[in-house]
Amino acid sequence: MQIENLRVFADLVETRNFSKAGRLNGITQSAVSQQTRTLERHYKALLVDRSQKQFQLTREGLRVYDTFKEILNAYDKLEGELSEMKKVISGNIRISTIYSIGLHELAPYIKRFLHEFPAVNVRVEYRRSNLVYEDVLHNSVDFGLVAFPVKTRQIEIIPFRNDRLVLICHPEHPLAARTELDLRDLAGHRFISFEPDIPTRKAVDQLCRDAKFEIDPVMEFDNIETVKRAVEIDHGIAIVPQATVLQEAVHGTLAVRLFRGAGFTRPLGILHRKGRVLTPAMKKFIENLRTELPGLPTA
Repeated sequence: MQIENLRVFADLVETRNFSKAGRLNGITQSAVSQQTRTLERHYKALLVDRSQKQFQLTREGLRVYDTFKEILNAYDKLEGELSEMKKVISGNIRISTIYSIGLHELAPYIKRFLHEFPAVNVRVEYRRSNLVYEDVLHNSVDFGLVAFPVKTRQIEIIPFRNDRLVLICHPEHPLAARTELDLRDLAGHRFISFEPDIPTRKAVDQLCRDAKFEIDPVMEFDNIETVKRAVEIDHGIAIVPQATVLQEAVHGTLAVRLFRGAGFTRPLGILHRKGRVLTPAMKKFIENLRTELPGLPTA
């Protein structure tokens, strides 16, 4: 039995999905099913309970998974130690991130990292925040990047950076004439917001509650790009992360204004599953993210 077979079964258990396990290992869904049946014949035991609608391991399957994970962790640790001894940084890094971080904050860090470690392959997937947590929990990715990270029992959170929340409006909007604002200055203006389940929206709602000020959005979107486009055509104003509107501010398509007072910050976090063995490439990638880049505004 090869180490790849162990990894396929472990990925199947963690993703609870034959197709996802196949994609992670570059094989088809049917190949994952065949490998699972081969394991069952080898151990003369049913590992996956196929009578259930949802993916469910048998008692034997759980025991096999636990042992496979011990072997895989030891194998990955050995590979990492040997790479460090040879001072070779290579391998793959899989990242799941929300659009605003991936498009506007992560790219320059990846560029710097790949310049220093060209033998490492970095793959980025764009997901909604709740799905990033799922990807990390299921070991579908090595790292997740989210805003306003939430502590959970199985996930380790490493601080990435703090961004500033700013107001954006059309350059000819009345608020564009101001240099700094209070939340109450937004009264009477059409407000464009993120959808209610998005962490930045939740943070803005909390700021409004703290200020005893209510905002009633006229539009709600699930991504930063659509919010910006709506503001550019003067459909309303919005509160967004400053790092996401740097280009628009330079080109003059949006007016960007700061808020007075504390609290208008957006912490970003790096997520990985607790107990995960980090390869030398992964450790270097975290170091890269923790080293500040010039040109990105911080709160």
